[in-house]
Amino acid sequence: MTTSAAGRPLIPQPPSTVTALRQAVAQVSPAALPAFTRELDEAADQARQGSDLAPLQRFIAQWAAYVHIQRQPQLAEDLRRWERVAATGTAEEAFKAASEIGKILDATHAALDAARR
Repeated sequence: MTTSAAGRPLIPQPPSTVTALRQAVAQVSPAALPAFTRELDEAADQARQGSDLAPLQRFIAQWAAYVHIQRQPQLAEDLRRWERVAATGTAEEAFKAASEIGKILDATHAALDAARR
């Protein structure tokens, strides 16, 4: 992943559609495409079995958040760093890491919600 000038996102946030998110994942994190496809298949199967769109809606929300973070290299690195601390740090460090991860995810979802309005 390369950073664009002045720390701007690598790509614009795509619309929250399966096709647009797949294209964005291919650009910002190609290694995540197999997980994207696997999780899409699982969500589609769950939606069919339950005659409910909720699994697909959750899938889209999850991957829109993923793209929002990954298209910003510094934010993505911060998240990975806090995830490492949460996995390997002391209990106190893990608690701090969980708080920081929560802040990143809260800000991500707030930004996505604001963009939908």
